[in-house]
Amino acid sequence: MSDNAETLLRAERVAEEILFPGALETDASPVVPLDRLDALAAEGLYGLFGPVEAGGLGADPVTGAEVTEILAGACLTSSFVWTQHHSAVLAVAGAQSETLRDQWLTPLCRGDLRAGVAFAGLRRPGPPILTARPTAGGWVLQGNAPWVTGWGRIDVVHTAARDLEGNVVWLLVDATESPTLAVERLQLAAVNASATVSASFEAHEVSADRLTLTEPFDAWLARDASGLARNGSFPLGVARRCSALIGPELFAPEIAACRRLLHAPTSESVVEARCWAAELAVRAASALVAHGGGRSLLTNAQAQRLAREAMFLLVFGQTPSIRQVQLHRFGRAFDAIALQL
Repeated sequence: MSDNAETLLRAERVAEEILFPGALETDASPVVPLDRLDALAAEGLYGLFGPVEAGGLGADPVTGAEVTEILAGACLTSSFVWTQHHSAVLAVAGAQSETLRDQWLTPLCRGDLRAGVAFAGLRRPGPPILTARPTAGGWVLQGNAPWVTGWGRIDVVHTAARDLEGNVVWLLVDATESPTLAVERLQLAAVNASATVSASFEAHEVSADRLTLTEPFDAWLARDASGLARNGSFPLGVARRCSALIGPELFAPEIAACRRLLHAPTSESVVEARCWAAELAVRAASALVAHGGGRSLLTNAQAQRLAREAMFLLVFGQTPSIRQVQLHRFGRAFDAIALQL
């Protein structure tokens, strides 16, 4: 059996034996139960993209997308917290500092240390909302990070801020409240147990040895655009689960077609593929609700959970270009329905 096949089996095992059977309990919890994340760590999945020599699985991008799809279809909350971790793994693995790699990489790959990520503010137009000022001992953070997932279940936050020249500075920040770091819990309509917070930094000091990367803002923009397709695996996972609960033939061909486009998108098709996946999740979840009838509205029904998760995925990782295409696609669908009336 190939290493990639073994990795997919690990994901299927934890998805079907632990995550999906406990998904409704997780959804109703104030924070994702620790044993869900521990199960992912036990299967080595915190090191999904980490190098094998550091205890990672060394998965290729397609295998990583397939693993994400499997886990998202089992429990979006658990997979949403878990996926934030990979930013730190990849950054530390590629860092120039050998000391940083020696200290952080193996614990991150094993899931002994768990990471979140804070970079959503980079996508906002206007002046930076989180800045990093260099000092003799490292950096001082000032401002806000509007979206940090997994608070109380993560040890560090891989945090992006802008320096005086406008470059993006990435730092490993301890996920601990202090007089200079405060958080406010966000109440979400779906995946609320992800314990997502907004974070405020007030002259918060981070030592120089926590720096993973400094890059031009344009370079980050290019990387962000290239990663759009990866986020499409989350709605595909939700659509796949809905399809399985209804009867797999209803959406299976469209899911497969969308998956092929997501796994090999062109620069012209990546946004369209991402939007297709999100729309497909909404349609599949709506079909599951209709299939279940009134039972779908009960809090112990998987249908209502999956429908809320599909709604969440419409805006997860959304960019202005994605929003524009989404509105066009939904408007076009309405026009098609109107023509039939």
